[in-house]
Amino acid sequence: MDIAKSDIVKAVAGRDAGSLFFVLATEGDFLLLADGKKRRVENPKRKRRKHVTLVESGSGITAERIRGGEKVTNSELRKAIAAYSGGNPDQEGS
Repeated sequence: MDIAKSDIVKAVAGRDAGSLFFVLATEGDFLLLADGKKRRVENPKRKRRKHVTLVESGSGITAERIRGGEKVTNSELRKAIAAYSGGNPDQEGS
């Protein structure tokens, strides 16, 4: 299965290994990733496809907004990732 825009991926290489991210865009062999915390929407992480694994195909309101090209806020990304990982979706963190 190929990684596409709005999917949730896990970094397997680099200093951010183990972190979950949303795919905001694809650029050939590279992905633009953001989690709303360390990597914000305004400054996404550019990472090679081989350095991430697909965790979940894009589903949910946040994923639909990313696919539709709508503006997504950092807090929406944090809440969606927290809800997926089993954390408290109301607690955003710092």
